[in-house]
Amino acid sequence: MIQARYALAALVLLLSVVSCKKDFEENKVPVAEAGSPKSVTLPDSAVVIGAGSDADGKVVAYLWSQVSGPSNSTIVNPGAISTPIKFTVPGSYLFQLMVTDDNGATGVDTVSVVVKPDPTPKTLTVQPTNNSSEVLLVSLNGADQSGYTDRSVEAAAWTGGGNPYLTRTILKFDLSSIPASATIKSAKLYLYSNQAPNTGNMTDANYGSSNAMLIQQVTSSWTYPGITYYNLPTVSTANQIAIAQAPQGRLDLTVDVASMVGSMVNNNANYGFLLKLQSEVSLNSRIFVGSRNTTYPDKHPKLEVTYQ
Repeated sequence: MIQARYALAALVLLLSVVSCKKDFEENKVPVAEAGSPKSVTLPDSAVVIGAGSDADGKVVAYLWSQVSGPSNSTIVNPGAISTPIKFTVPGSYLFQLMVTDDNGATGVDTVSVVVKPDPTPKTLTVQPTNNSSEVLLVSLNGADQSGYTDRSVEAAAWTGGGNPYLTRTILKFDLSSIPASATIKSAKLYLYSNQAPNTGNMTDANYGSSNAMLIQQVTSSWTYPGITYYNLPTVSTANQIAIAQAPQGRLDLTVDVASMVGSMVNNNANYGFLLKLQSEVSLNSRIFVGSRNTTYPDKHPKLEVTYQ
């Protein structure tokens, strides 16, 4: 009788184990399908269309997520079976679809999206008033007198009260709205001769027989206060632009600075431009309207960049 009871208990236990094993084996993993690879061109969005199936139940949840690529994408409806994905930066992206069945099992699949740059060129025009990154660098009789100026951007060598002085200008424009991956198609720097200078001979913006000047790309960080005529950041001479001798009087400049701007944007190294005479010989000047000049507000220094 006791043996029969043990046999019955063993049979019940065996059937229970077999049943649990059978139930476990029958809970199959659901299958996710993230769809075929896609290619879009900015500013278009990509619509990913997923699917999910479960051989022994049903799919109860979907979840889209980004696996790789630039971090500038937005999955509009990450919990939907299909969703638009918005982009702001070109590149190669990989997205994952995870599906969950009614027993909590999950399955995943991925889809690639190639985002191409917007082929339409964009133009950024920057012409600030009271530009805090525009500083006149001055050496007066061997002593630094650098600072903000209320009137001019200058490259000059002169005398004042019998004392020699030299002036250079450093100025920077805000280029932060241009993506680092952008291709610079063109960049023009506009400098307008000051029609009423209060330095030099007080009459002519351009003066002297040796007033040819240079525009150089600044290649290291600087701040004001901190920067002085004798404490300058580094500059590049490889892509500097030589501006020819100007006749006495006034001569506005439109300078092609695409090479410099491309370097600033693509290398995330926008430290601005330095203006100086090629030969700092006394009684030579190039004087332009500065961003703090209230007499000629439409002639502040201007940078116009076309990119895509």
